Amino acid sequence: MIIEANDLRKTFIAKRGRGKTEEVQAVQGIDLGVEAGEIFAALGPNGAGKTTTVRMLATFTAPTSGTARVAGFDVVKEAAKVRENIGYVSQAGGVDDNAPGLESLMLAARLSGMSRKQARIRSDELLQAFSLSEIANRPAKTLSGGQKRRFALAIGLVTKPPLVFLDEPTTGLDPQNRANLWDEVRDLRAQGTSVLLTTHYLDEADALCDRLVIIDHGKIVAEGTPTELKKEVAGDVVTLRLKGIDEARELLAAQDYIKEVRAEDDVLRAYLDDGEHGLPHLLRALEERNLTLDSISLDRATLDDVFLRHTGRSLRDAA
Repeated sequence: MIIEANDLRKTFIAKRGRGKTEEVQAVQGIDLGVEAGEIFAALGPNGAGKTTTVRMLATFTAPTSGTARVAGFDVVKEAAKVRENIGYVSQAGGVDDNAPGLESLMLAARLSGMSRKQARIRSDELLQAFSLSEIANRPAKTLSGGQKRRFALAIGLVTKPPLVFLDEPTTGLDPQNRANLWDEVRDLRAQGTSVLLTTHYLDEADALCDRLVIIDHGKIVAEGTPTELKKEVAGDVVTLRLKGIDEARELLAAQDYIKEVRAEDDVLRAYLDDGEHGLPHLLRALEERNLTLDSISLDRATLDDVFLRHTGRSLRDAA
C-alpha cells in the first residue's frame, strides 16, 4: 500500500477569549489504506477533518496519536523521506501571483535538489503536458482560475512523485475547467501515479475515484467504491414533498418493496431497489390514504444518499 494509517488522531487547543481554551478533536481515530496506482477520495463537508488528515499524511502537521506510513516511510520518524515521495497541491495552490508560472515551476524544481538545467528540462515537460507553454511567462495574477490550478498541479508533480495529494482541487473552477482537471487527474493514474484527493463535491468523488471514504466530524463513517456504497442504500430513491409526512412515512415503511424511508424537514425519501416498478405501487398506497403530493421525483441513488444514511443529514446541506 502507498498509504497506511492506523488510529490517526489530531487534537488542537483553541483559544476562546479571556484566557480560556478548548480542546478540539479534528481527527478522531482514522484508519486508512490506499493502494498504489489508484485514485482515492476523502469526501465530506468543510470542517469534517479531511484537510487535517491529509496534512498529517503529508507531514505538514504531526499526529497527536496513531501511526501512518506513506510510500513505506513513517510520517513522523521519516518525514524527510515521505516528502521526497509525494507531491502536494493545497487549496491555495502555491502559485506566486506576482511571478510568471514558469518561475514558480523552476523554484519548486530547484528546491527539490535539481540543477538549473534539470529544473528547466522538467519544467518544460510539465508546461507541455498541461498545455501551459504559451502562458508560461505571464504573471500568474493574469491567468484564469483553471490555468492557475493547472500550474499548481504541475508544481506538485515536479519531482515525479509516486503519490500526489490534492486538497479540494476544483474549488472555484467553472464546469469546463473542472472537467479538464478531472481528465488530468485520470491521466496521472494512467501513468502510475497514486492520487489522494479531498472534496465536498459529490459528482467529483463519484466520477473520479476508485475508492473513497466519507468523513464526518473527524471520523470515517463509510468506505468502499462509489458503486458499492450506493448499492448499500438502494438502486433508486423517490423524493416526496407532501402534507401528512409522518403518516406517509409510517405507510411507506410498511411496504415490502421499499427498503428504507427517511424524513428530513419537509422531504420524505423512499429507497427502492427497483424504482420503475415500485413507483406505481407507492403512488397507489398514498392515494388510498388520501395523501396529496406537492412534488415527487425518481432518481438513482447518489453518494448524498449514502451520506444521509450514515449521518442523518444531506451532504449538500452540510457542505
